[in-house]
Amino acid sequence: MSTLAPTPAAAALGAVRREIEGACRLAGRDPATVTLVAISKTFPATAIAEVIAAGQTVFGENRVQEAKAKWPALKAQHPGLELHLVGPLQSNKVKDALALFDAIHSVDRPSLCAALAKEIAKGGRQPQLFVEVNTGAEAQKAGVLPEQADAFLTRCRDEYGLRIDGLMCIPPFEEAPSPHFALLAKIATRNGLRCLSMGMSADFTRAIEFGATHVRVGTAIFGERKRTSES
Repeated sequence: MSTLAPTPAAAALGAVRREIEGACRLAGRDPATVTLVAISKTFPATAIAEVIAAGQTVFGENRVQEAKAKWPALKAQHPGLELHLVGPLQSNKVKDALALFDAIHSVDRPSLCAALAKEIAKGGRQPQLFVEVNTGAEAQKAGVLPEQADAFLTRCRDEYGLRIDGLMCIPPFEEAPSPHFALLAKIATRNGLRCLSMGMSADFTRAIEFGATHVRVGTAIFGERKRTSES
């Protein structure tokens, strides 16, 4: 009996999972401690459905509006999916974000904390929350500066009553990622945070070495994105 070849999506997903398992082996970690977040931004629901069919259940999107257009139907068709917001969140989109997302990786300013606290109190839905740290102090990027992270985390908890689960970072493109991963892990440890969202298609195996619990992988699963004026 002939065996059908895996689809390109299934083959790519399988390759990424094997890399995660290999990186965990080298780091002496259980692969179950690493969540693969498949970044589906800019890809249509048809492409996402292929990856769901291959067994992936956790996905990430960059924009609330794009997620609103794609994910309610996908979640209705495939119960048990988990959706993460990995891009910036405007305070006026918080209500929609809490309705859509199971985790938000981009908490980065007091006004957003206030909006999140207000909507969580009203609706009772509590997503996982990650504070974004701008480890490279890049002017064009969002995120709390490393030297301000401890104070910001204290404000999140004490002033706004938010439950922060972890930290997220995007290292500068032109720099080696390891020092940034090490810095994020150090900040998390001294603040008692167990989750680290770090590592993308080019460097997720290195992030696992430094303790990543969530790796955000898009291109290695879905392929190259079509460039638009907004991407």
